[in-house]
Order: sequence, then structure tokens, then C-alpha cells
Amino acid sequence: MAGERVEPQAASSQAAPIEPEIVFETRGEAGLITLRRPKALNALTLPMVEAMHRQLRDWAGDARVSRIIVRGAGGRAFCAGGDIRQIHALGRAGRHADVMAFWRGEYWLDAAVKTYPKPYIALIEGIVMGGGVGISLHGDVRVAAESYSFAMPETGIGFFPDVGATYALPRLPGCTGRYLALTGARIGAGDALAVGLATHAARAADFDTLIDRLAGGGAIARAFEGLDAPGTETGPLVAERALIDACFSADTVAEVLARLDAAAAEGSAFAEATAATMRTRSPTSLTIALALMRRGGDLGFAEAMLAEYRLAEQAMHGHDFYEGVRAVIIDKDNRPAWRPATLDDVDGAAIEAAFAPPDGAEPRFDGSAVPREPAPNAGAQS
Repeated sequence: MAGERVEPQAASSQAAPIEPEIVFETRGEAGLITLRRPKALNALTLPMVEAMHRQLRDWAGDARVSRIIVRGAGGRAFCAGGDIRQIHALGRAGRHADVMAFWRGEYWLDAAVKTYPKPYIALIEGIVMGGGVGISLHGDVRVAAESYSFAMPETGIGFFPDVGATYALPRLPGCTGRYLALTGARIGAGDALAVGLATHAARAADFDTLIDRLAGGGAIARAFEGLDAPGTETGPLVAERALIDACFSADTVAEVLARLDAAAAEGSAFAEATAATMRTRSPTSLTIALALMRRGGDLGFAEAMLAEYRLAEQAMHGHDFYEGVRAVIIDKDNRPAWRPATLDDVDGAAIEAAFAPPDGAEPRFDGSAVPREPAPNAGAQS
């Protein structure tokens, strides 16, 4: 379907890229956003985040646009998260203000998606992790293709499930959200549909047809009529649901592990593997993740995001995030030296402080934030 390219709203983190990193178009009644960093699995940079936030605000007031569609280019990933390498480099260089500008901008964008006044539709092919979850899960429609692969693997890099996971994951059935938050396990389309992370399934080959139908206006449900959904077989999240609920309902990470160990002793290979995975994660991150999951069900979205923002600031001044990114993403030796190395030595008081009332002014994550305007020397636009 013929479309109109929106100028000048795409953004790049490079001075003169061959291809823009994010592209905005209007197609009929649809505002179409395409993430265009396929070699980086469409990971989000701050210029991408801010450009997307600006465009969403513009389209919110455009009567010609009745719905938003977001997708990733390349086929391998919808979006694998934020640009963690860049955040790591900025933090190591002592550029704390720049690091927090990224988290603030990303969380503001997530809040804009959550509170968006028009239907927001994510077409998810391949990997969706971290920041990609933030710009999809909080929308109205999440369409899983056959290669859909969801995970929140932050505890493995010394961080914690953020981008609104504190609000969303505790609201999944039973303790499935706790399991996903602490383990970082990947799940496919079938499990995602079963617990509500995805709302629809469609073949990636039909995404262009879906876009054309959605651009034509009318009821969103009609766009799926006549399209064959891919096979959506469920996996461990459904098959092991009773064990997950029994083990992850514990109040402490140590008790979760004890219950998993007991189940493993009775012959559960799933419990044994899950406990082994958790023991490779940052003890601090595991403790934070469980605290967020225990509290998140009672928090509003803006409150949950503020707790995440405070904890992100703590993490940027700590050790485990930089060590985890080094071990998993940069050196890839997969041998992080966590500090502290044991659950018993984690400072629980510092984690609890993130939920206390603020002493001074803090960002609001209620959808009211206005994104920054691009710098005069920003990269190529498209």
C-alpha cells in the first residue's frame, strides 16, 4: 500500500550512516515504525528512542493516523534490547549523566507506549528482549511470528528486568512472571500466547499483508481474518507450570533455590536445570528481581517505572552490571565475578530504599514527559 515517508524524524547514532536506524512512515491510517539496525538485532540507541518518542507524540495529535504499527527489520530480531555496549562504555568513562539520559529516555518512551491514546500494534519476528519488550509489551496488540523468542535476561548481566517488567510480569498467571524475571529463560510463541505476553500469532510472511490491512482502517481484529497462524506449541512455561508456581512463590531467592533443589532430588530435570541457571546469575540481581516481582503487582505503572529508574541508577554506580556486560557481551568468557558472590552478602537495605518516597524531584513516568529535540548536528534523517 502506498505510503508517505515522515520527514525529518528518523535518527542515527552515527555521523553519516548508509541506512537510517529507525524509519517512520504513514500508510493510510497507520503510522509505521521500522527499527533498522538488523546487524545489532535492532538494539535501541538513545537517538532512536528519542526520535520514536517524538514521532509518537506527533501522531497522537494527527487525526489522519488512527493506529501505530512497530516492527523490526532483518528477520532475526524485533528488538534485542538497548545498546548495552554503549551504556557500558559511557559508564566506564564516568559519563554518568549520559548513562542516566539513556535510561530516562527509554523509560519515558515505555510510558508513552503504555499510555498511548491510539491502538498500538507490535509485529514481533525473532528475538524480543529488554528494551524491545518495553516498546511492545505495553501496547494493545502483540503479534508473535513463528520465530518469536521472548526473554528478560538481565540477571545474567548484573542488571534486573526493567522497562516496565516490574508492572507487567507480576500480572502474568501464577508465578510465571517471577520465573521469567529470575532465570532469564527464553520462551516461544505458544508459551507467550498462553500467559498473555502475546495477543495474536501470524506468520512473518504475512506481516506485510497485515500492515496493508491495518492501514486501511476498520476494526483491528478484521486484519487477521483468513490468515493462517503458525504452529503455537507450548513449552516448559506451560508444561512445568505447577512446579514453577510451587518453587517461585517463595519469599526469598534462597528459598526458591531450596525448593528447586528438592524437586530436582525427586527427579525433576527442569528444576535441576533451572537452579543451575540461577546460580550463574548475579546474586544482587536475583534479589532485586524477586523484590520487584513481589511488590510490582501492587504498584501502578508509573510507580513501578520509578522504582526501576532508582535501581538503574544504583546499578550504574555498582560493580555487577559492568562485570556482567564484560563477561557476557564484550569478552564473552561467560565467567563473571559477581560482587558480592553470595546471596547472604547482598545488601537488602539498599534494594528496599528504591521503594521509599523520594527526597527530591524525580522523573515522572506517567506518559507526560516531552522528549528532547534532536541536536543540530544529529545524524542523517530519513
